[in-house]
Amino acid sequence: MNRLCAGRQPDRYDLKAIQMAYTVILPQGCSDALYNMVRSNCKFVFPNWDTRFDYPGKTGQIRLFRKIGRKISIAHPQSYLFKDMRSYNLRKSKLTFQEIEPYPFVFKLNYGGEGQAVFLIQSDTDFKEKIRLAIKQEKNGWPGFLVQRYIPSRNRSLRVCVIGRRYVAYWRIQKNKKQFGTSLAQGATIDAVADPQLRDAGIKAAQAFCRLTGINLAGFDFIFADQEEKPPPLFLEINYFFGRKGLGGSQAFYDILEEEIQAWITELPSVCDALMTQTEVCTPI
Repeated sequence: MNRLCAGRQPDRYDLKAIQMAYTVILPQGCSDALYNMVRSNCKFVFPNWDTRFDYPGKTGQIRLFRKIGRKISIAHPQSYLFKDMRSYNLRKSKLTFQEIEPYPFVFKLNYGGEGQAVFLIQSDTDFKEKIRLAIKQEKNGWPGFLVQRYIPSRNRSLRVCVIGRRYVAYWRIQKNKKQFGTSLAQGATIDAVADPQLRDAGIKAAQAFCRLTGINLAGFDFIFADQEEKPPPLFLEINYFFGRKGLGGSQAFYDILEEEIQAWITELPSVCDALMTQTEVCTPI
């Protein structure tokens, strides 16, 4: 059964369909209300986005990196997190940003994609301007921001896409020296062959992370410090709704996704065995 939930909240008819289903496949544009309904009423769900909704926004992802970092060796740029302007105002007089200053450092709004919410701060004026932007965003219902140490990384980042069991890695390279940010929307180009050892390191880091979190559909962004001889992959962000150009376009993405979903389904318990254990969770209304 195919049900369209775009632009609306899930209703009781969606709930009934979910409760009767053996599996549910969710779109990338899934709302928290839909995900919670599915996870509470069906045992087998693809993709696994528990972390997406348990650790929302860019500040939530840093908290997730810190949590996973207590179990395995992962690294990310030093960051200061502010869940809202009240949090910032209570702490700003005590902040020194000792591991981040002097300028430049990175300012990230909690929400926003394609590099549109990430800024390089090079002066007090820049910082005050972005604080005003954070205030405006909070009034619009999108609170929170973070301040992060700037890591020179040869104007490039590594995107590692996980789709089921498949991991695809490619560089996004910003050739415009005056442009901060490596998203394709900001003019970056794709390179899928450069520095294979670093690409492999990024893939291995993403694989280890996914084994612990269950993530099976996302795009991880990494950078590598250009001043280190053997730099580790630094986790920047997790993109649960990611672009497809680096994968060869939408059709290539859908081909991989369909293949991986079919493989995921074949690895599930038999329908009879699954339904015997599922009835306690999925009772039809």
